[in-house]
Amino acid sequence: MPAARHSRRLALALLLYAGTAAAGGAAAATSRMQATASQIQILADRLIQSGQDGKAEQLLELLASDPNSGVRAEARFRWAALLESRGKDREAAVLLRRVLDDRPDAAPVRLKLATLLQKMGDESSALRELRALRTSDLPPNVVRFVDRLSASLQANKPIGIQIEVALAPDTNINRAPRASELSTLLGEFTFDEQSKKRSGVGVALRSFVQARQSLSRDLRLVARASGETSIYRERRFNEMALELAAGPQWKLGQTRFSAEAGIGQQWYGMKPYQRSLRLSASITRPIDGVSQLRVDGGGRWTDNHFNALESGKGLSLRARYERALTPSLLVVAELGVDRFKARDDAYSTRSWNAGLSAFRQAGRMTLSAGIEVGRLNADERLSLLPHAREDQLFRLSLGTVFRQLTVAGFAPVTRLVYERNKSSVEFYDYERTRTELGISRAF
Repeated sequence: MPAARHSRRLALALLLYAGTAAAGGAAAATSRMQATASQIQILADRLIQSGQDGKAEQLLELLASDPNSGVRAEARFRWAALLESRGKDREAAVLLRRVLDDRPDAAPVRLKLATLLQKMGDESSALRELRALRTSDLPPNVVRFVDRLSASLQANKPIGIQIEVALAPDTNINRAPRASELSTLLGEFTFDEQSKKRSGVGVALRSFVQARQSLSRDLRLVARASGETSIYRERRFNEMALELAAGPQWKLGQTRFSAEAGIGQQWYGMKPYQRSLRLSASITRPIDGVSQLRVDGGGRWTDNHFNALESGKGLSLRARYERALTPSLLVVAELGVDRFKARDDAYSTRSWNAGLSAFRQAGRMTLSAGIEVGRLNADERLSLLPHAREDQLFRLSLGTVFRQLTVAGFAPVTRLVYERNKSSVEFYDYERTRTELGISRAF
């Protein structure tokens, strides 16, 4: 908005809401408004004190588009506080994020966003903002406050819901092998048309619902329901997964513990594919003010409806390390191992994988990049195959969230995932590129 036009709108707003200026004084008022925006902020504060929140919000909204970046930041911060007081936490968080887009070193704003995320029940995001805050040069008293807040952070929102919808073009929707033939001890077998690589555009749906019940200050019960679906024109390629889980979470000092039992069901081609039962536990502890370590371990039992020989039980262990390098840059390193014992040793596997990812705030965009590698080995070969299965996995992902296009707390998101799995068994050797264009929460 041109500066002169913006100043005229501010002057008219001041005359409208103050109700004390005569018509002949409009020119003088306009001149004063061009000189400073502090009068508008003072008037907005008075309107809030007198209970005229709607008028105050309109003034702050005008100031939020002021040509001066300092005025914009102050107006958005005050506007966010007003929205929070009216119960509009999501809209307030979006405004605070916009301030940080322009001023990533604004420590009071980041602290306010962290407390607001805590209030909304997004504990992991709140802790992430606090770690980013500790990378700034803070006064000792502020550092102590942030440390106490990090140590005592508890999610208070009883119910949380997240939904993501995206179009998902995929070059290999059925993870078909690259080769056209399968080598066996009896010779070469040609894959039929149903097993060959197919591309398509699907719709990806992801949902997550979580409910919490506090039993004491440091103990709560958490129940979750999560689902993921990929739907294509040909229903035989559709994939769906649903899991229900519940368990306690508690704290001892700075360490957070959780235990969980879950039951899941997967469908492929609209037919039941696999049922699973899972028991897991995790430990999360801050390493210092800017990093934390989480360790997860668990066991699972699976019942494969397509092939009973693939049913069995498994154990897994995973570590995740997060560190804020600057207020706008976060890195994550992960390492996991897994052991699965199936009814048939040819389907029993040992595997590991490691990954490194980074998330950076660049203006009003969030950029992400990640790389993952892994190995998998089967205990035995299938009787018809010359070799036991040996896989090497490589996965590269890139993503962007465009917060400048935020509507109702959600923003457009794009993802690109390239996946290559090299295998000694042709059936498991595949390559795919998947793109997602959808919407995601903007903070």
